[in-house]
Amino acid sequence: MKLKIDGFVVAIVGVIVTAYFFPQWGSKQSAIPFNLIGSIGISLIFFFYGLKLSPEKMKFGLKNWKLHLMVQTSTFILFPLLVLAFYPFFAGKADQTSWLAFMFLAALPSTVSSSVVMVSIAKGNIPAAIFNASISGLIGIVITPLWMSLFLQNAAADFDLGSTYLKLITEILLPVFLGVALQRYWGDFVRKHSRYLSLFDKSVILLIIFKSFAESFDEHIFSSVSGSDFLILLLAVLSLFSCIFFLTRFISMQMGFSLEDRITAQFCGTKKSLVHGTVFSKILFQNTLSIGMTLLPLMLFHFIQIFIISIVASRMARKQELAIAS
Repeated sequence: MKLKIDGFVVAIVGVIVTAYFFPQWGSKQSAIPFNLIGSIGISLIFFFYGLKLSPEKMKFGLKNWKLHLMVQTSTFILFPLLVLAFYPFFAGKADQTSWLAFMFLAALPSTVSSSVVMVSIAKGNIPAAIFNASISGLIGIVITPLWMSLFLQNAAADFDLGSTYLKLITEILLPVFLGVALQRYWGDFVRKHSRYLSLFDKSVILLIIFKSFAESFDEHIFSSVSGSDFLILLLAVLSLFSCIFFLTRFISMQMGFSLEDRITAQFCGTKKSLVHGTVFSKILFQNTLSIGMTLLPLMLFHFIQIFIISIVASRMARKQELAIAS
């Protein structure tokens, strides 16, 4: 089986390598206003996101409520509870950065584009995938900071949930609502040029990743991460993904979902959004933790979810094609 290499994954690796060799470009002393560019880029991403949201399709999507409840429960409850189970091993320790990074990963919403694409390949319930991936991002604006506030307030005295929500509202929520309000005028245009807008989204995310890692490399944040630590981190990410992947399959089968709905539950309920992760990290951790260290588990998870789900989706598609042929 020939595996297609995700160009965005390659770009992320390239950006991190560039940040390693040229950390001064994105350091705090850099003359380039990365923070301002990133903030404007983030607002535009979610403005275009709002333009693509169809209120009519969202209303229609509410009908399959059991599937939606399953996906959102997996995304915002099962994930955090699995990570929370390991909190006693880190409580009271001076350095909780690695656990907080995993908790941040677990509290994030599901990704939109790759979830829908993979569900489509596996011949799952595509309308339900679109609905869940879209609504997940909106729910995450409220739920993700709430989960993190339980622990960041203990990790840093200057964490303020009120100011965090204010930034989320101004940089994310308002642009989304503005996009929804203007959808009747520009919605068709945005959907027609979604490929180019996707490139814009990814460019902004790459810029934020570059800034985060350049600062981390410049301040030698990763000097404490050894090869064995990185391997443990990778195994922990793989274990988390595997647990959720099989849990969502088991629960959806117990709920009596059809094959199409099981595919959607398993594919959407196991994903985490790198887009929301980079955006939220910029707001949540700006005065508390190293954003580079915080994003590391998320990016590893992003690589793993694309790699494994693409293989599973291709195999499911072939199985269904063979079943139809026979």
